[in-house]
Amino acid sequence: MRYLIRRILHGLFLLLGGSLLTFVLTQLAPGDFFQEMRLNPRISPATVDALRAQYGMDQPFATRYVLWVKSVIDGDFGFSFAYGTPVATLLWPRVRNTLFLAITAAALAWLIALPAGIWCAGRRGGWPDRLCAAGTSTLLAIPDLILSLGLLFLAVRTGYLPTGGMISVGFDDLNLPGKVRDIAAHLALPCSALVLSTLPMLVRHVRTGMVEVLDAPFVRTAVAHGIPRQRLLWRQVLPNAANPLISLFGISFGTLLSASLLIEVVMSWPGLGPLLLEAILARDMYLVVGAITFSTVFLVAGNLIADLLLYAADPRIRRP
Repeated sequence: MRYLIRRILHGLFLLLGGSLLTFVLTQLAPGDFFQEMRLNPRISPATVDALRAQYGMDQPFATRYVLWVKSVIDGDFGFSFAYGTPVATLLWPRVRNTLFLAITAAALAWLIALPAGIWCAGRRGGWPDRLCAAGTSTLLAIPDLILSLGLLFLAVRTGYLPTGGMISVGFDDLNLPGKVRDIAAHLALPCSALVLSTLPMLVRHVRTGMVEVLDAPFVRTAVAHGIPRQRLLWRQVLPNAANPLISLFGISFGTLLSASLLIEVVMSWPGLGPLLLEAILARDMYLVVGAITFSTVFLVAGNLIADLLLYAADPRIRRP
């Protein structure tokens, strides 16, 4: 419990610092949502001043931040200037969509990376290892934007997959299997882009961790005793290489979330990415802060899960 409380407090401090930094940066940005209203001759300066007072924009910075923290505690996350509603009502549907995309991509990426990295480590120096290294290097050299646009171009040219949104027109009229197929078809493109952008890093880390353990004396002893190679790799080497891979899990989840914001915009996936872009362009300050804070929550949660898994897997961490 002490370990869990320490990690939770550490995550809360990170969230507080991240939200404060985001709040400061939004204040340093030139202009605000109400500046364009002053250029409209049909809106009087008194009306603009009244709106600024209504949303608390006439208050000092510290006061506005304290009021925003109170709204977070109340579950509102501030008030959107552009939409005229609490930020939380705008964020929750987008958060679910982003989590659905990121968790699906993370599961697929790890399901591919683990056997691929173990296979390359077990054949290091051979042609499978060299082929895997060439493939991961190629994917690492391609920016996420170019990769997403390439997949989108293929989908447009072939017409096999939908190129935007999460559901089709007439989704409500489909039966349950039809709804599942429709969501899976819309998920294919953004999920593939996320998996391909994250997979090279995961494969290389899995391979490196396995190779380090393969050079250990107990592995040579096990080989000399005639233990089958596949059993040795999966039952002996992989558990001993698990610690850095568990730590990598939290980092990879954060990487997936940051990459998903860009891919969601390109693929028109209704997640946090398009909403954050619209909020930045509209200078909707509280919506920007709320969206970035939720992204930070995902990153902190991923690292917290990784810390708990590492605590359960490594008895050395549990020592007082």
